[in-house]
Amino acid sequence: MIPPGSAPVPVLSEAERDKLDRSDDALFYAEPRFVQHLDASFRQRLTLLYRQRIPACAVVLDLMSSWVSHLPDDVSYEQVIGHGLNAQELAANPRLDRHWLQNLNTDLGLPLPDDSVDVALIVAGWQYLQNPEAIATELLRVVRPRGELIVAFSNRMFFQKAPQIWADGSDRDHLAYVERVLLAQGWPRPLQVAEETRAPGPLGWIGGKGDPFFALIATKG
Repeated sequence: MIPPGSAPVPVLSEAERDKLDRSDDALFYAEPRFVQHLDASFRQRLTLLYRQRIPACAVVLDLMSSWVSHLPDDVSYEQVIGHGLNAQELAANPRLDRHWLQNLNTDLGLPLPDDSVDVALIVAGWQYLQNPEAIATELLRVVRPRGELIVAFSNRMFFQKAPQIWADGSDRDHLAYVERVLLAQGWPRPLQVAEETRAPGPLGWIGGKGDPFFALIATKG
């Protein structure tokens, strides 16, 4: 296993990091979006996963967060630390005990001590990282031994802000890509989850599908 704090191991080519909209991400996220980017079925499945994996005594890092964290409403944690790019969204998130703003595509270090969080979460955010190797390395540093990283996503994205490797890939490609980056930085092989969901409401009653649910769960050794 690569020691936490080591230099990131490159995985992506420069072409794979490129994106259609190369403008500052802070401009794109300057206005708050108080909307749900994933449907109710996805969100329910995510909350169930969190209920199963995150102990109530945990210090939780919600990286690339917004105005919702999808944590179970009836579970209190020791601390929930949020990060994002829009101050209004983060301020409106009732689950966050504290938060900070940072563009992870230009500032690659996390302002957290070594071994300081029990569980780190990234929901519908990995697809916008242009330097995921550095972020995976930093997460390995800040997550405590036997702590977990949970990366979850569906098939939605802001296409113009997604690096080429994500924009060009299938759902299975995305799972393999995230795993490849994590393994290269020293994370143990993650558990993969790939499930269909049933559409919310009447459409689901007749077999309609909701947003597909994908997650990788890596446990630090």
